[in-house]
Amino acid sequence: MADQQPNFAAGFTVGIAPSTPEATQSRRPDTKLSPLPFTPPTGPRFAPPTIQSNQIPSSSGKGSPLPLSANGIRSVSPLPHFSTPPGPPVFSSPVQPAAVPFRTSPVTPQPVVYSATPSLSATPPSSYSDVNDFQHRVPSNAEDMVSLSDAPNVLLSARKVLKQKKLMNVPSLGFGALVSPGRDVLQGLQMIQHDPQRCQNCGAYANLYCNVLLGSGQWQCVICRNLNGSEGRYIASTKEDLLNLPELVFPMVDFVQTGNRRPGFIPMSDSRMSVPIVLVVDDSLDEPHLQHLQSSLHAFVDSLSPTTRIGVISYGKTVSVYDLSEGSIASADLLPGSASPSQESLKQLVYGTGIYLSPIHASLPVVHSIFSSLRPYKSNIPEASRDRCMGAAIEVALAIIQGPSAELSQGVVKKPGAGSRIIVCAGGPNTYGPGSVPHSFSHPNYPHMEKTALKWMEHLGREAHKRNTVIDILCAGTCPVRVPVLQPLVKASGGILILHDDFGEAFGVNLQRASTRAAGSHGLMEIRCSADVFVSQVIGPGEEAHTDNHELFKNDNSVSVQMLSVEETQSFAVSIETRGNITTDLVYLQFGIMFSNLYHADITRVITVRLPTVDSVSSYLDSVQDEVAAVLIAKRSLLRAKNSSDAIDVRTTVDERIKDITSRFGSQMPKSKLHQFPKELSCIPEILFHLRRGPLLGSIIGHEDERSVLREIFLNASFDLSLRMVAPRCLMHREGGTFEELPAHDLAMQSDAAVVLDHGTDVFIWLGAELAAQEGRSAAALAACRTLAEELTETRFPAPRILAFKEGSSQARYFMSRLIPAHKDPPYEQEARFPQLRTLSAEQRTKLKSSFIHFDEPSFCEWMRSLKVLAPEPS
Repeated sequence: MADQQPNFAAGFTVGIAPSTPEATQSRRPDTKLSPLPFTPPTGPRFAPPTIQSNQIPSSSGKGSPLPLSANGIRSVSPLPHFSTPPGPPVFSSPVQPAAVPFRTSPVTPQPVVYSATPSLSATPPSSYSDVNDFQHRVPSNAEDMVSLSDAPNVLLSARKVLKQKKLMNVPSLGFGALVSPGRDVLQGLQMIQHDPQRCQNCGAYANLYCNVLLGSGQWQCVICRNLNGSEGRYIASTKEDLLNLPELVFPMVDFVQTGNRRPGFIPMSDSRMSVPIVLVVDDSLDEPHLQHLQSSLHAFVDSLSPTTRIGVISYGKTVSVYDLSEGSIASADLLPGSASPSQESLKQLVYGTGIYLSPIHASLPVVHSIFSSLRPYKSNIPEASRDRCMGAAIEVALAIIQGPSAELSQGVVKKPGAGSRIIVCAGGPNTYGPGSVPHSFSHPNYPHMEKTALKWMEHLGREAHKRNTVIDILCAGTCPVRVPVLQPLVKASGGILILHDDFGEAFGVNLQRASTRAAGSHGLMEIRCSADVFVSQVIGPGEEAHTDNHELFKNDNSVSVQMLSVEETQSFAVSIETRGNITTDLVYLQFGIMFSNLYHADITRVITVRLPTVDSVSSYLDSVQDEVAAVLIAKRSLLRAKNSSDAIDVRTTVDERIKDITSRFGSQMPKSKLHQFPKELSCIPEILFHLRRGPLLGSIIGHEDERSVLREIFLNASFDLSLRMVAPRCLMHREGGTFEELPAHDLAMQSDAAVVLDHGTDVFIWLGAELAAQEGRSAAALAACRTLAEELTETRFPAPRILAFKEGSSQARYFMSRLIPAHKDPPYEQEARFPQLRTLSAEQRTKLKSSFIHFDEPSFCEWMRSLKVLAPEPS
């Protein structure tokens, strides 16, 4: 049916609207943006970004990596840092380690409990006389084996499915899943080195919920009920014998095919690190920016594995391709940047005597010489008006990675450019050559040239994706980079665009994590559902794929998604609806994910989920995982926010969602015009309140370019990062180095305390004035908070900035603007939502009131009352 096709156009087109002079004016120096989270593989890495502050003393010592304490928090010890402006004074008292990380913690969404009870309600085919010969292959005592661990690849918004279509398909709440296809699976029995068994009718995979006929080894598909042969694999004398087959025991398994790419699948750390990396560096920088960039680049190459192959290109008005065979001398071949390089010039480059990609162990001295030879921009031309031929430079980088192998591809085992990465270090927009836009928005032909640039950049990104090369663009400084023009390039190649305040430490951390983050290629995800449900929308880093499965499986109704890259911290938001009222007791979802990993092995990852169906609305609401549901709502909402005008409309839509959920699932309060929001969904309203006033939809970030970059990252991010980007996590430092988790309300701003606020792309450390006046205590508290901040963010990509400041400073507004202004609420509401207030004395409460900065905006409770909705009691 036409209305039951998945919404790919909306789900995958998260574009940026063409820029306007108003929307792309220069970012103000005082508005800062920071990167986001990722989990890099084990290996050399930068220290987490140090705290930036000119008001708070901070440790400036250097040392070895931090040892882990017994409680999992690193003891504070110095870390190496980049060459940055002079730091603040050194601590005058010993730094105390942070002890117990948190006293309380929000409930993390749990994986679906995979029950081992009989899974099929349909009777076996009548052609089998011995019905009892059909065995459910998982015995009841295997229940624990069937449950996923605490790192699931699929998080569902509810653990049950409501049978009534009218209520199940309520768009304001919705039902769906967050799927992380590339998230690491535990090693062990889940790794299977043979071809998977697939249903000959629909293409689904055999799994732990299938009925198996022991005598013949035939199995019944849970998606279409078809009976399939197993080529003898599932023939067994007892059902216990089938427990030796991982695909019939675990809900998630990996089928590994090494083929002739690499015999003997042996993961080795060096093989992860040896993918080619080409650095494309902007050489039109002023001296302060260039000094920071040089420091970051020197530290970056020192951290790389000796087997990593690296290339260096710089660009301005021309493209400089550096020859790594010249010992310790920086030597480069020059190409014009005014147009795309000709095939003849690229052929001369590739077949010439120069070496442009070389292992670090053979080229480290010359690479350092190249970075040291970079010179600041000399002419007196504004940053935004300087000629930068970024597009031509990236074309040359692709040609270097491809090399001469393109002409010799027949019979070659390893595909040219497999797993390659281009990292652009940019300080301004692409204003010269292919894919460029004019220096000035007042150019009479600007709209047409921008439209042409958008198409050209997207084409270049697709070409890079065909060559299995990811393009990341790391920008820094206050010069506008024309984000709308760059986004199509990174999106089409499967890369990421990040904005930084400068080329200092946070930039260096992200440079390292960008180069080492795990990424597969040739990704394809197929989603299959029971006949009662269908996929209505997919949001994430991919696009609709057109496969020939219908030629192999005559009734394959799967939704296919081509993944632009396969990375650990990406996720897809999958919206699922029912076709009609459900009559069966169980619903099945299956995700088949095919990709080539870093070791050039072909992986087929199969994840199967089974959900019970219920008639009771109360039972359904009890099964809702409200944090997952809130993140899915946020992603569906933000998909429409292409610009600042759309963001205002989306905030109104969020309000309407709250009212609609209340009217359908809530209750009328007696003798009141207010409706009670359903208590089972108590976390959703506050999370959505953070969404509408935070950096993704609100106005606390000054420039639309920064908001658009954040939204793009959010739409592709994993659950953990997505949740933190919407709803900040507030942790108060207590005596002894412990931390207590508190609601993210301004009532946490207690003058004698230190608070850490983790907002995904930013981590803030706030010191109360009373605590800051005590040098020894404040130094110990700050060190403990810094240690906690580093622990929380050490695996994030992009890495967030970490800022520290004192109460009353101008920077404290960064912190204050992200907290819910609960000080406006009556005392009884304050204590209900922030019970820690009951422990404060009258004097402490007076001090607390005097510390508030009054913003002209409602509190959470006031907002809910304006919607004529009574907020649920906090869980």
